[in-house]
Amino acid sequence: MSHAQQDTHILSLDRVTATLGQRTFGPFSFVIQPGERIAVLGPSGAGKSTLLKLLARELVPLSGQAIFCQQPLKDWALPDLSRRRAILPQSHEVAFGLPVDLVIGLGRVARMHDPSLASIVRQAAEQACAAHLLGRRFDTLSGGEKARVQMARVFAQLWDVEQGLLLVDEPLAALDPGLQFSLMEAIYTFAANRGHAILAILHDINQALQGFERLIFIKHGAMVGDYQTPHVTLPLLEALYNVNLAAAVTEDGEMIVAPSLKRKAAA
Repeated sequence: MSHAQQDTHILSLDRVTATLGQRTFGPFSFVIQPGERIAVLGPSGAGKSTLLKLLARELVPLSGQAIFCQQPLKDWALPDLSRRRAILPQSHEVAFGLPVDLVIGLGRVARMHDPSLASIVRQAAEQACAAHLLGRRFDTLSGGEKARVQMARVFAQLWDVEQGLLLVDEPLAALDPGLQFSLMEAIYTFAANRGHAILAILHDINQALQGFERLIFIKHGAMVGDYQTPHVTLPLLEALYNVNLAAAVTEDGEMIVAPSLKRKAAA
């Protein structure tokens, strides 16, 4: 596919803040370009999920400006927004025992007339390695199978657009490493073929280092760093998590880290 207007950003945040309960989060300032893969890292409670809620428009900014595809994020009609931005949630459950085909098809509900629905559901299922689950009931699936179906739903949602945004909220943490790898590879391939950007909330530092080209650090409710992955060092990661880390470098030159038993003093 052609990716015209590559110099046009998908989303930009300019000093955006938000309140949740008694806490204020932000300011957040960064730009997402077509095709970028960005991971958001930080300790628990740092504000990663709050940032995602802002981008998903579940939270209204207290201040600052969020622009999505050249238009203020707050001005987008929800059906139009859903055609350009999809969310892969942390939980894979749905409220009822729906057929898998219907769960995947829910990604297309914003389209009033969708003659390609059945074809896109099938193709999305194939790309998520979930074609063998079509015809099953969602509530009979294993956790890994549910993850594949939810991924297929997101693929169906953004199937026929270019330069959209995929928000990923740590959806693979409970899955085995092999399945995590295959699902993330499916996401990368799907997004790359369409120029979609990916912003993922992650707890797995190594997954972020190896699969994403840019890392945003969040701590104490605010951004504390925005780095190209090759420039991320062990001291930066140790300061982010207040923990000692050991590191090794693979044959491909990728850094792999693991926590040390000796904890750093709190910053």
